[in-house]
Amino acid sequence: MRDPIADRPRDLLVSGHINVDRFLHLPRFPADDRTVPVEAHRVELGGTAANIALTAARYGVATGLAARVGEDFPSAFWSALRRAHLDLRGVERVRGSPTPTAYILEDARSRQRTLMDQGPMGDGASDRVRFPWLGEYSWLHLTTGPPDRQLSLLGEAAAKGVRAAADPAQEVRYRWDRGRLRRLLAGCEILFGNRAEIDHITRTLGGRTPADLVRWVPLVVRTEGRAGTTAWERSGTVHVDGHAPRRVRTVVGAGDALRGGFYAGWFEGEELPGCLRAGNRAAARWLEGER
Repeated sequence: MRDPIADRPRDLLVSGHINVDRFLHLPRFPADDRTVPVEAHRVELGGTAANIALTAARYGVATGLAARVGEDFPSAFWSALRRAHLDLRGVERVRGSPTPTAYILEDARSRQRTLMDQGPMGDGASDRVRFPWLGEYSWLHLTTGPPDRQLSLLGEAAAKGVRAAADPAQEVRYRWDRGRLRRLLAGCEILFGNRAEIDHITRTLGGRTPADLVRWVPLVVRTEGRAGTTAWERSGTVHVDGHAPRRVRTVVGAGDALRGGFYAGWFEGEELPGCLRAGNRAAARWLEGER
């Protein structure tokens, strides 16, 4: 069957992680030198880039992925990415390396702790990125991954007239220094993050409030869980309330789904409040188990 987006202009390339997510459900987190039983476990396709791309594609965005996986990447997960009609030219299988894997511990109160094996997405590998086809896209979304690799891709995008968004997520605390962060924001038009991430970026760049970040990037989108989403532009601030899910299967990936939903509204030409609402709806559906 022919890919239904093959003849369309491509909208969004997402650069970041494609993971194997291994969930362990515990009654409680163990204290030091103690053991608790594993009540259930499951393995799912995950990672920031994969989650964003799958959600955006589900809502009609012509989307591609740029990532590195290991030679052990499950064939079932590769098939799932293909069935979503994602452009996978930017996904590299690295011989001799395990696929990036997140070990996610969940307790009975839905709290989480995560251990991350970066595999070929760790620092130290070649960070030079060259995608001759990048100019086919109109937007590049840079999420988790080696900062120098992401900055290399950002430079290539700028040379080809591709607009960019920054979304370093939880890695902003331990992979991005001030200099690299300034370069990232200076080359992007949108910054995404949750409260803690946006606060960290604000402090790192010497600001006092998220509104100060519009010196660096024209649009800042802060996700706030049940409280909704707030965005800062140079012309003012926009807030939309959250969209309550009927039930919660897992919170892992909900923020990524919000970004995918945001882009669905963005490429439909919605005004900013409509994009934020689309993102909140997508996050609620993800929380309910729609993937």
